Amino acid sequence: MTHAVTPTAQQRLIQIDQARRAVMVEGRSATDVMVDSWFERSWIERSWRRCLASGQRPDQRVAFDVLPAQARRRTEEANHDLVSAARPVLERLGRAIANTRYFAILTDAQGIVIDVNGPIDRSDRRAQLITRIGVDLSERSVGTTAIGAVLAELQPVWLHRGEHFFNDTSVYSCAGAPLFGPDGRCVGMLDLTGIETAERPELKHLVAQSARHIENALAVSRPHSLLLRLNWPGRALGDEADGLLCLDADGWVTASNLGARQMVSRLAQPDGATVHCSELFALPWETLFDAARRGDAGLEVPLWSGLRLVAQAQLPGIPAPVTGARTAAPASGNARASLRDLEISLIRKAVDEARGNVMQAAQALGISRATVYRKLGQKTRG
Repeated sequence: MTHAVTPTAQQRLIQIDQARRAVMVEGRSATDVMVDSWFERSWIERSWRRCLASGQRPDQRVAFDVLPAQARRRTEEANHDLVSAARPVLERLGRAIANTRYFAILTDAQGIVIDVNGPIDRSDRRAQLITRIGVDLSERSVGTTAIGAVLAELQPVWLHRGEHFFNDTSVYSCAGAPLFGPDGRCVGMLDLTGIETAERPELKHLVAQSARHIENALAVSRPHSLLLRLNWPGRALGDEADGLLCLDADGWVTASNLGARQMVSRLAQPDGATVHCSELFALPWETLFDAARRGDAGLEVPLWSGLRLVAQAQLPGIPAPVTGARTAAPASGNARASLRDLEISLIRKAVDEARGNVMQAAQALGISRATVYRKLGQKTRG
């Protein structure tokens, strides 16, 4: 049985140099010379090739251009909500990395710096250049960096020294993660950068976790009448791993975080259309508001796919109930179900038999798809 050997710091730099030569000088693939160590980092080669295709060359000087004053003001205004949501997280990050010689950079979706934090050595021109508000750190401007790679690949990355495209940027090491807004679109990225410092690939986990905190803050900052925390059965509710779903008073989704979009696929549809929670959950949507008013700590909610989640419903301004309190049971009739309850029960059964296909269930019942949604959105009697 063989074991992977972690390369030393010097071996890493040699491997990076070999990969650069393969792609930029010899026109070969980096995987031709470094299959084992490079396979999972092929995004770096993709970025290098994008830079080469755009006419950039590694020995070119990097200008680190700053937006004109008027454009910079427009960028700051357009990203006010993102900066406000991120500032507490950046301050905590600054304390976490205080002794590492790394600092935090926040950019918008175009790679423009909109905020910074951490132990920045302003006497070091290399730090000063990249931490100015309004400086363009996009791939088209400064080549391969964590910032440009994250915004192109939409995934967390780690980038060390010569893995940057330009020779001028080979002094930097950086980790980055994308930031997705309440509507699922990328709104920017969070970066941790050090200058001629030790490699810290674990910062990739820290920056990704911090990005989730920012996304959650962005989601709950949207106006809403109900906040739903979602997770799979057996998982405790109340931490950053929760899916967050914000609803208005009529049950329409106003915001969601990445976790919610991964748990409920309908939220991740690319059409951008407004979604009603009756399209997500196979239960009357008023049940969620009732659970919040009762202070239920957990409510089992069925998805149209047949899967189930556990939800914690919270009204704005009211503390979340303590996890572990009673879980709301499905509503049932006292003696005999009303006609309306029976009708809803039959509709639910038809949808279940159609495996969540609302149109198929509606055709089987001889009613419209809209009627199915409306009937299931009616509050049943207790």
